[in-house]
Amino acid sequence: MPDLHSLLLFLAAGLALNFTPGPDMLYVAARGASEGRAAGIVSALGIGAGTLVHITLVALGLAALLSAVPVAYLVVRIGGAMYLIYLGVRALRSHASLALERVEPAPLGVVFRQGVITNVLNPKVALFFLAFLPQFVDPSRGNPALQVVALGLLFDITGTLVNLGVALGSSRAAARLRGSGRAAAVLHKVTGLLFIGLGLRLAFAGRR
Repeated sequence: MPDLHSLLLFLAAGLALNFTPGPDMLYVAARGASEGRAAGIVSALGIGAGTLVHITLVALGLAALLSAVPVAYLVVRIGGAMYLIYLGVRALRSHASLALERVEPAPLGVVFRQGVITNVLNPKVALFFLAFLPQFVDPSRGNPALQVVALGLLFDITGTLVNLGVALGSSRAAARLRGSGRAAAVLHKVTGLLFIGLGLRLAFAGRR
């Protein structure tokens, strides 16, 4: 592990990044607002589980492929964008009852899985870990791969805590609107548009 000064710097930088709104945070906010606290919490846990995949890839050195091979980066980026757009279109085309109390929420297992996929298919997360974590790894202090895992888990834990806060806040803010069928319909439409916007942002942002 790095020394105390480097560790504190890592925590500060990690928290700053975790508090910066991005696709993961907005996904959690959308779930919490449209489907309630449980869905928001489960989606946050799904994002955290997806981050474990990126940590594993970086520790094994496989994520370097995304940086070294532009085609691989493009394929993963477009795949993630298409998935988010698919979620948005499906929400917009939903013919469920407009009253939120009557709307059947997605099973929590599905919400969790979508959170994992949303995170895993975001190549910027892998590239972030590839560029960020190695700066705090000191080979003289032990196995670099184990250091990457330890730092990655620390970042994942803080990020998950932030997203859990977002889930609770968004669900609480939306709770006042749930008695209104019209408000419920708006929430679903906003959720769909948000997913589509996230997909387009991922597809066209960060081009090389």
